[in-house]
Parts: sequence; C-alpha cells; structure tokens
Amino acid sequence: MTGRMAEVALEYAEGTRTPATPRPAATVILLRNTPPPTNSQEGSVGAVGPEVYLLRRQRTMAFAAGMTVFPGGRVDATDSTVADSWSGPSPDWFGKRLGCSAETAAAYVAAAVRETFEESGVLLAGPSKDSVVGDTTGADWEADRVALETRELGFSDFLHRRGLVLRADLLGPWAHWITPEFEPKRYDTAFFVAALPAGQVTRDVTSESDQVTWIRPADAVTSVDAGEMLMLPPTYICCHELSQYGDDVAAILNAAGEREIRAIMPTVRVDGDQAYLETQ
Repeated sequence: MTGRMAEVALEYAEGTRTPATPRPAATVILLRNTPPPTNSQEGSVGAVGPEVYLLRRQRTMAFAAGMTVFPGGRVDATDSTVADSWSGPSPDWFGKRLGCSAETAAAYVAAAVRETFEESGVLLAGPSKDSVVGDTTGADWEADRVALETRELGFSDFLHRRGLVLRADLLGPWAHWITPEFEPKRYDTAFFVAALPAGQVTRDVTSESDQVTWIRPADAVTSVDAGEMLMLPPTYICCHELSQYGDDVAAILNAAGEREIRAIMPTVRVDGDQAYLETQ
C-alpha cells in the first residue's frame, strides 16, 4: 500500500482516525461475449471469452479517483420504492443470498439497475417480465438518464412513467464488499453480474468517468499487474475470478447462482512504518 491510502491507514492504526459508517451501494459487472474480429486474416483466431465493461473515474472524484471500476454507486432513497415495478426473484431471495434484509436487498438491486443506466446507458428493465427495452440511445432516453443522474427524477417514477418493470432476474449476486474502516468514505457494496441485453449498446455518458472500455477480465488483471491500470481490490479480485470462466457469459451467470457470498472488509496490517491491506 502506497501514497495517501497508506498514510490514512497508518493514521487509523495509530488510533487517530474514527471509522465512518459505510453507506449502501451497488455495482454491476456488465458482461458480453467477445465480438468476432473484424479485420483479421482468414483462418486467424482472435481473443475469445467474456468481456467486462469498465470505467475510469475522474481524477477529481472524492472517492476512488483515477481508479478503473464497474458501473455502480450508492443507494438512493427512491431505490427502495420499486416493489410494484419488479420482475424476477423476490427481494427476500436476494436478501438471503447477500446476507441482508429484503428491504436492503431490494434497494441494492434497484440501485444496481439505476446506476448501470446512468453510467452506461444500459437498462435492465422492460415493458413485461419477459422482455427488455431495445435501443436506449434516443434523445428521450438520454433526457431521462440525465434526470436520474442529477436526481431530478426518481427511479420509481421513471419506471412508472415508462410502464417498465425492473428485471431482477437478469442480475446474479456475485460478491459483497465493505470499504476498509480507515477510509474516510466507506461503502457497503453488493456486486452483481449481468449480460448486456440484445439490442442495447454501452455509451460513454457519465460525467464521473473520463474513459470507458470493454476488456477481457484476464487482460484487465494483466494491465493492473503491469501498472498500466489502477483498481481497488474488489474490482481486481472480481476480474481475477471472472478470468477463470473462459467460455462465455452464460458460464458466469450460471456460476453466480452457486456462489457462496460473504461480506469482505479488508483490514490493515502494520509492519514498522509500512501498511499492508489484507482481505482475509
């Protein structure tokens, strides 16, 4: 651990920093199968396997500045009011998977869908329990996305006005991370996996990032190891886990249904004047 993070961790270890209460948040690991190469030589084989959608946060952000992350953000007050616009496994089912109350789980799921739309333009919702909206690149969709991002429009009102139901069945619980106690800004975050819906495309729209990319998880891990990309431990570890599924997105979604999810909060180990982050 280096830089400002190490300084803050040492202050906490010395007892000069009081832990902040973590705020609930949600993150979506958006997945797609690697598109076939467009200009390859006949008979050549390009990289295969799932890709993940990543954003690099603006360096001016108060939390995780300059870090590469999945779409996501904190739970909003209106996220707990979407029960009448819900399709898929119940909030109680998600709560049992994530180790929290049904109400908290519902807010996690709603925040995950809302934040994914705000930060990528991808909407995991549809006019019925068996459908998903198609193209969301029109001006009317963009106006709603901006209104959600600026909190001028509540998520429940957005769904009601458009006659949509949240497709909770498209989300697979994957992980649960809590920001270390030494951090001044802390989040209690549920991680989900979801496939990019057919007909939809990601867009570089959020003001919170300065760069977006689709990349194979193994390549993201390699970039971090080489010092070419910065990630917080939860993102890095999730990418490392996902790199073990080399076939297609379906393999990851199936794995999500079988994972044992426990809350992980990294701790600090101090050795002399050095601070080390540990996840066990």
